[in-house]
Amino acid sequence: MSDQGGNSGKADTSGEVKPRSVRVVLLALMIAMLLAMLDNMIIGTAMPTIVGELGGLEHLSWVVTAYTLATAASTPIWGKLGDMYGRKGSFLTSIVIFLIGSALSGMAQDMGQLIGFRAVQGLGAGGLMVGVMAIIGDLIPPRERGKYQGMMAGVMALAMIGGPLVGGTITDHMGWRWSFYINLPLGAVALAMVTAVLHLPKKERVKATIDYLGAALLTVAITSTVLVTTWGGTEYAWGSAEIIGLSAVGVLTIAGFLFAERRAVEPIMPLHIFRSRNFTLMSAIGFLTGFAMFGGVLYLPLFQQSVQGASATNSGLLLLPMLLSMMLVSLVAGRVTTNSGKYKVFPIVGGALMVVGLFLLAQMDTGTSRFESGIYMAVLGAGLGFLMQITMLVAQNSVEMKDMGVASSSATLFRTLGGSFGVALMGSLFTSRVQDTMTDRLGEAGGAATGGSAQLDAASLAKLPEAVREAYQHAVAAGTHSAFLLGAVVAVLGFAAAWFVKEVPLRGAGPAAAEPSDEPAAPAPAVGEPVAR
Repeated sequence: MSDQGGNSGKADTSGEVKPRSVRVVLLALMIAMLLAMLDNMIIGTAMPTIVGELGGLEHLSWVVTAYTLATAASTPIWGKLGDMYGRKGSFLTSIVIFLIGSALSGMAQDMGQLIGFRAVQGLGAGGLMVGVMAIIGDLIPPRERGKYQGMMAGVMALAMIGGPLVGGTITDHMGWRWSFYINLPLGAVALAMVTAVLHLPKKERVKATIDYLGAALLTVAITSTVLVTTWGGTEYAWGSAEIIGLSAVGVLTIAGFLFAERRAVEPIMPLHIFRSRNFTLMSAIGFLTGFAMFGGVLYLPLFQQSVQGASATNSGLLLLPMLLSMMLVSLVAGRVTTNSGKYKVFPIVGGALMVVGLFLLAQMDTGTSRFESGIYMAVLGAGLGFLMQITMLVAQNSVEMKDMGVASSSATLFRTLGGSFGVALMGSLFTSRVQDTMTDRLGEAGGAATGGSAQLDAASLAKLPEAVREAYQHAVAAGTHSAFLLGAVVAVLGFAAAWFVKEVPLRGAGPAAAEPSDEPAAPAPAVGEPVAR
């Protein structure tokens, strides 16, 4: 696949869209993106209240897992549907499905209904993220796309910081059901704006049938993988029959999927996109970035609450140094990319900063001040800022326009799976280290003193005897040390991969963009084959 593919289809779209129209469309897209990212952040703070009213504590994790599974499994399917039948229609459909799931979740009468309706919500959420990225890829040439990176990073920061605060406020003053209903007015605004202002060239209907076999195999493979990373070391031991069985199902369905895709007329994830070295590298770097970011987001607040005594109410604010650094660096990197057309240095610098940031975070102990940890978080945030949007930009620049949807969905999927693996492996290591440290300090009674849990909330921590609380704080420091050290080791792989990225001129960069690439070329589209928008 040529990293220049699709130049011919780009000029029409970008040339006809006025800057003001682009800004209005982007506002609508950012609202939709915020919906998908904000949801889990808001729901997390409402969960204790939900369980108190609906019961079903033993099924609590499924409220999040059902949403995550449906989002991950549907992501590549939404991307392909947009490529085949038109970007706007599939995006609007995903918004409607997400809003239906939100309304039904707010009306749930028991935990079973809530889990089912959360799955419906997740199906729509998978299309929201892919739709945003693919439409931006259609409207804005890669050379110009850097200008808007700060906006996307800002939405992510807003979701992570504001989500817990908004969720707590809504739950306390309006009831937990409004944690879901709040999506409806925001979604309605996004729906109306996209319908009114997004104008893409009409997409001719593709005659080829949907790759149902590939979609089914990929869904089972993703589901098995996410369940292994979600349940492994928590619900079931890593060596249990359930985890081994799910792992086997995942491996077999992945093999079956690869076999089916080679023979499909219109594959759900065309394997030829991986012929591009840049696309493959960016998928890998995106996976490793997700691994580091989601692990950091999970264990940094835990460390600050348990060891540094910070308030859980403002847990989102604890990540402010990392998120502000990520947003500012992403904005600067985007501007430089737009002005110069150069980007290879950013994955390299970002990878290096991510390794350094995670290593510094691994050095935190019970004597680390909030100022010190804030500096370490800022270093990690800077690394993520260089990587988050650049990986998507280069991945999209590495495929033809007709594959923009599957490129966007694949990059999103790999980042999501990286996050799942990061949370699972770092979490398993964290839990093991906490329990071992408690046993070393307090003997066999150490684990029992904390109720056998490796993660205690502020209220539970306050009830512990002083000696046990001090031992637990040392145990959490030891656990985060191991978790972040693992993250740093994994980040080294991303840093190494970044050196192999080829600086192919970005589409929209003027005459230079027409220079030939040394990437393997994909077969040319058949005469009369429509170009995806």
